[in-house]
Amino acid sequence: MSQQIMTQGFTNGVSKEEAERTEVVAKASRRRFSTKYKLRILAEMDECTQPGQLGALLRREGLYSSTVRRWRQKREEGVLSGLSPKKRGPKPNPDAALVRELAKQKKRNEQLEKELQRAEMIIGVQKKVSELLGITLGETNEKR
Repeated sequence: MSQQIMTQGFTNGVSKEEAERTEVVAKASRRRFSTKYKLRILAEMDECTQPGQLGALLRREGLYSSTVRRWRQKREEGVLSGLSPKKRGPKPNPDAALVRELAKQKKRNEQLEKELQRAEMIIGVQKKVSELLGITLGETNEKR
């Protein structure tokens, strides 16, 4: 008889139709609470005076007492930014702009050094050519 019930569409006390309607999320997503929501829940919790009201509120909202305890601490410290969700992911590097500027300046410095070497080589060649041709160049201020 029990074999017959299982083959008629019931497994573990759940009908096949109900089992098919149950949706399983492939990847759970983290719940994020707005500051407004957190403050509303804290206000409701402050109004709870009867035994069991607090637990009923937590069950109704699907919250853990440890989460609400952190919200209360942040509220008492006056850190309202602590009640807003934190931005996830890598933190921006404040020195990134300086690092980019430094790299840019190093590249420019290398270019200028190459130009200086080229100019010094050209001047050296010009001096040798003037000596070979017997042309005297005007006195330059070589003392620096």
